[in-house]
Amino acid sequence: MLKTINFIYNMSFVDLYSSGAHRRNLAHFAAIATLAAVDGEVNEEEKQLLDRFAQKLDITEEEYKEVMKAENKYPINPPTSAEERLERLFDLFRIIFADHVIEEEERNLITKYAIGLGYKSEAAEIIIQKSIDIFSGKISLEDYIYLLKH
Repeated sequence: MLKTINFIYNMSFVDLYSSGAHRRNLAHFAAIATLAAVDGEVNEEEKQLLDRFAQKLDITEEEYKEVMKAENKYPINPPTSAEERLERLFDLFRIIFADHVIEEEERNLITKYAIGLGYKSEAAEIIIQKSIDIFSGKISLEDYIYLLKH
C-alpha cells in the first residue's frame, strides 16, 4: 500500500489522466501555461489567451486551477525525433484550428512552444507559418509531415 501511495505522490498532475487525447491536451495546456508565466505573473492578456487555449483544449476548471498554481511548473519534454516533434505540433494545431481561427497571440505562444520542442527560432517561425497555411485546410498527419520536411 505504501508503494502505491508513493507512486501516486510522485506522479505528475498530467500523469493522473489516462485518456490519451485528453492527457495530450492537458500536457499541451500545462506547457503553454508555463511558457505564459515564464516572466513571472500571468497578466490579464495572457490569462485571456490561456482561457481560450483551455476552452479549445477542453480543460476543466479544476484542471485549469491545478495547472495555474504557482508551485506547478510543467516543462516541455522535447521528443528525441523530428517526426515526434512534428506530431506534437500537428496535434496542437488540429486543436487550435478546430474553430478555424488562430490569433496572433496564439501564434506567438505556439512559436515559443515549438522552440521548447527543440526547434531553433528561425525554423520554428517557418514551421509555424507553414502549419498555419496547411491548417487553413484539412490534411492528414502523413501529409503534414511530408509538407514540413520538403
